Amino acid sequence: MPRTLPAPFRPRRWSRVVLVVLVIASTIFSLVGVRGSSAQDRQTVSFAFWGDPAEQKAYEQVVAEFEAANPTIDVEMIYTPGQSDYTKKIATSFAGGAPPDLFLINYRSFGQYAARDALHPIAEYLSASPTIRVEDYYQTPLEAFQYRGESQTCMPQNASSLVVYYNVDLFRQNHVALPHAEWTWDQFVATAKALTQDTDGDGQTDQYGVVVDPQMYRFVSFIWSNGGEIVDNVDNPTTLTLDTPEAVEAIEDFVHLGVSGAGVVPSEAEVQAEDDQARFMRGGAAMYLQSRREVPTLREIEGFTWDVAPLPVQDVPATVLHSDAFCMAEATTHKDAAWKFVEFAVGQRGQTILAATGRIVPILKSVAQSDAFLKGTLDGAASALPPASSQVFLDNLAYVHRLPSVSTWPEVEDAFNVEFRNAFYQRIDIPEAIERATAASRDAFKRAQDEESS
Repeated sequence: MPRTLPAPFRPRRWSRVVLVVLVIASTIFSLVGVRGSSAQDRQTVSFAFWGDPAEQKAYEQVVAEFEAANPTIDVEMIYTPGQSDYTKKIATSFAGGAPPDLFLINYRSFGQYAARDALHPIAEYLSASPTIRVEDYYQTPLEAFQYRGESQTCMPQNASSLVVYYNVDLFRQNHVALPHAEWTWDQFVATAKALTQDTDGDGQTDQYGVVVDPQMYRFVSFIWSNGGEIVDNVDNPTTLTLDTPEAVEAIEDFVHLGVSGAGVVPSEAEVQAEDDQARFMRGGAAMYLQSRREVPTLREIEGFTWDVAPLPVQDVPATVLHSDAFCMAEATTHKDAAWKFVEFAVGQRGQTILAATGRIVPILKSVAQSDAFLKGTLDGAASALPPASSQVFLDNLAYVHRLPSVSTWPEVEDAFNVEFRNAFYQRIDIPEAIERATAASRDAFKRAQDEESS
């Protein structure tokens, strides 16, 4: 008679146990396999940028929303607060062969990388994009990032310009007319004189009419306004053209804001002790010439009302382009993923988030004309933020000029700045300074031409 096995070891029950174990194991291995495959499919895109804390927070939001919509792509943010440190860090990363996949850079500086084929042009991505239509974007910033006027190299995010920030309360307290569209250079100087004051009677100026850094990037708007030109060809420049009567006159007018003329700007010692932004924010200057990037910080002002106005006009309205773009390193192995982030950042949602910070003038027209930019409101926020006249930046797009983007352009600007950095603080022979700057910049122009030829 066959022996009966104990109940727990009956074959039928044992087979069921084995079957259950196998099913569980199979499921576990399947899940592990799926997760492993998913992890392998994930890509990390490094993105370098600089700016103030408000910009950092905005990019963090852009990245978070992008990653939520694209779960297989991680964006590693490389943030540097100061522009000078950031510029050095980017240059060092390229020199060391380990650049970020994406980085922000001004159009006046990207040529040094484009000339060495260190950037991957985005023209093909742009033409194939299902979400970006070029006609929906402002054209001048796009052109600024077409290296030597050819195909699209980088994708700009903003279209700012130089404007006059002004202390509304100081103007009203002193019964001075507020700046307006097409106000003249003479009106601007007269306004600055009226608002340059010794407020405590100690014989020293406490309040200046205007603060502005005497560097090439500030001179050029007035040269164009007076009918002059900066170079012979903006896409393929070979020389400065600042020795024309129109350019010389404009440079003289700008320099005469200092000790050789109106005396409406702080002394060199005062500038070294307190920067222009800080002076304006505490009410020590009535006007401040800068781009849109000042807005996030100026929104911290609580003691007075401020606004923006267009630059004064000498002959025709003119202002200089301020624009940064997302550039893609040729060395990146995640080009498609990097482009997907660019698409999001310059798309409707990305541009809206960045516009609300006050930092950028959006290149996407629909966002530039929205409350996110014009009022600084986002996601239904009710109260508008300054400046009340943000429309000025959009109106300026009809008069904006761009500077060259050739590889050695930063050196050309340096040659000019060496001659004019102290122009407000001491008397100089302007035609001689122009001649020296032109001579000093010739080698830089020649090397840019040689790089292109080779």
